[in-house]
Amino acid sequence: MFKLDGKKILITGASNGIGSATAEMTAKLGAQLIITGRNKERLLKVLEKLEGTGHTFFVGDLTDNEDLESLVDQIDSLDGVVHSAGIVKLLPIQFLTREKIEEVAGINFYVPVELNRLLFKKKKINKGASLVFISSISSQFPYKGGAVYNSFKAALETYSKCIALEMSHKKIRSNCIKAGMVRTNILDEALNIASRKIIEEHREKYPLGFGEPSEVASAVVFLLSEASKWITGTEIVLDGGLTISRQ
Repeated sequence: MFKLDGKKILITGASNGIGSATAEMTAKLGAQLIITGRNKERLLKVLEKLEGTGHTFFVGDLTDNEDLESLVDQIDSLDGVVHSAGIVKLLPIQFLTREKIEEVAGINFYVPVELNRLLFKKKKINKGASLVFISSISSQFPYKGGAVYNSFKAALETYSKCIALEMSHKKIRSNCIKAGMVRTNILDEALNIASRKIIEEHREKYPLGFGEPSEVASAVVFLLSEASKWITGTEIVLDGGLTISRQ
């Protein structure tokens, strides 16, 4: 039930982190992939690692309407979409500007909304397909400096529920993964802002430690597969136990 043989899956943000780990795992399980990212060199390295044949890649900035429409036009049909592209910015409320808000909102919210609109409008999503959005536990447990990022992750989760309702007649499912701190380039960026001591103190709050991209990818595979065909409009929390005491 966890096999993905013959399924056509689009993965955004596939050039690193959770996106690249998901690409490798889904390809290994038999999926045919379209992977996207802005960095051609990194995207090609991911493509070289993929098992199987028939995989394609698209280099572009999905916040650009022309790139977004070009991607959709190259797709015939899809059995799954993994919305992994995103950015994290620490923006204290008093320093917010419209430009900074739109920068965070663009890739984290507007892109998945517009991408899905085009895919549905042009009938590129097959019946029984599964959509997976990478969200964050910060949508429920916000932090200082995360007003914009946290808010748009919460919006993404509500948006996913609306898809689940509107597309249920086609057995199209939509779910989110609420991830805690994962060892990706986002963690590396955090190390540039905060001291290693602060990061280590935060890690100690995770009973199972920080997550690995492959651990998130495993949950994505579950939601893409037939094993989760009775699950829609919900979120799976992957946080190494961080929020146990905050439920």
